[in-house]
Amino acid sequence: MKNNGKLIIVVVLLVVLIAGAGVLYNKLSPQYSTDKLAQTTEKYTSAQAENSNSQDQEQSKDDYSAPDFTVLDYKGKAVKLSDYKGKPVVLNFWATWCYYCKEEMPDFNTAYEKYPDVQFLMVNATDGVQETVDTAKKYVEDEGYDFPVFFDTKGEAVNAYYVSGFPSTYFINAEGELVTYANGMLDMDSLEKGISYITE
Repeated sequence: MKNNGKLIIVVVLLVVLIAGAGVLYNKLSPQYSTDKLAQTTEKYTSAQAENSNSQDQEQSKDDYSAPDFTVLDYKGKAVKLSDYKGKPVVLNFWATWCYYCKEEMPDFNTAYEKYPDVQFLMVNATDGVQETVDTAKKYVEDEGYDFPVFFDTKGEAVNAYYVSGFPSTYFINAEGELVTYANGMLDMDSLEKGISYITE
């Protein structure tokens, strides 16, 4: 009788454990899936233009504009996102305390070397407490990354894109329009897919 009671308890615990694992898997797997690109805009086509007046056309184009911001480059010079208009841009928000940021960085460095016509803006969330310019620079130098690093010391870039989790990546075309984005870690395939959206 005691053995039956123990067996029932063990079975119940196993069922609860398996159910819990299933819930966690369903909750976390989308968060860390590799293909997480969201299509945020559609190309402003001539067909749409014909069906709109000029004021509506301008408004539609503005709706897709990537928010501008000012950050510091590696030498401490202030630069704006809009300074790179005319080139496709991969905008990535990261921090050294973020495990998934560091996991995806080798792929970003490879992509930076592979796509010289794409401007990479690796924007560090430099809050001065968890992250400083010095700790971010040391990490990048220790790892030997070549991509350009920028420092968001005033939180202007993070606030402009309402970044609430790291890493976050935004793909902006040469016209300065936000085309797609991803929240969470990207693998190389997804990164290249995002790049294809802004270079085709």
